Amino acid sequence: MEHAPGAAVRIPAPGRAEQVRGAHPEHAEPSAPAALPPPRRMPERHSVRDQVLRALRSALVSGELEPGGVYSAPVLAERFGVSATPVREAMQLLAREGAVQAMPNRGFRVAERSPRDFAELAEVRAMIEVPVVLRLARTVPAERWEALRPLAEAAVATAALGDRAAYAEADRAFHRALLELAGNRQLATVADELHRRAQWPSAAAPGSASGLGRRGRTGGVSAELLADAQEHAALLEALAEGDLCTVEALIRAHVAGPARG
Repeated sequence: MEHAPGAAVRIPAPGRAEQVRGAHPEHAEPSAPAALPPPRRMPERHSVRDQVLRALRSALVSGELEPGGVYSAPVLAERFGVSATPVREAMQLLAREGAVQAMPNRGFRVAERSPRDFAELAEVRAMIEVPVVLRLARTVPAERWEALRPLAEAAVATAALGDRAAYAEADRAFHRALLELAGNRQLATVADELHRRAQWPSAAAPGSASGLGRRGRTGGVSAELLADAQEHAALLEALAEGDLCTVEALIRAHVAGPARG
């Protein structure tokens, strides 16, 4: 029987025979397995947002985004060559971390860190890292520390360039690898987030840039970062030798150092 175009197609209710067959499994016909839906492609917008987020983090560490400065999403979007939406989303993530503050109808204001802020971060980092590193010094074989030496050397090479943003990444990579030896992923994640916050410059940070688009790469910055990076190698030596007193002194001074990391 043909149906008129546009008419609803009525599905007949099953008759008694069909109902009886359905009531007894031995008479039921095996149904074909449901086809899985095709894999969904992740939206490209999140990829753009993540790229913008990395760029903004670098700009915060280097001082390109000045503490106290207010930046609008459209202006930053034009600089990065993207739409304002991923920039706004990235800034909102930074706001949750406390790096910036949303300013209605203006944009986002970069947080200004006081000496007390950094002192409190250093205290919390020391409470986490010092006992963990001391425990590792007692339990990790000396040869295992050699695996971290390339990361320490990479940090020194990066510090010589005087690029705060690049050094911040190398610095955190060393500390992540160090703390991951404890086998506690949650600890490593929390410590890395505290470390990231400690790398944000204060309004008067030495070598911080003045104005968007410029980087602080002076000789003073290089010397400061080099001194900080060389502490990684000294810490590895003390760990390999099992010198607990030196390990504790180094890690405490390191988390509170001028490069804060």
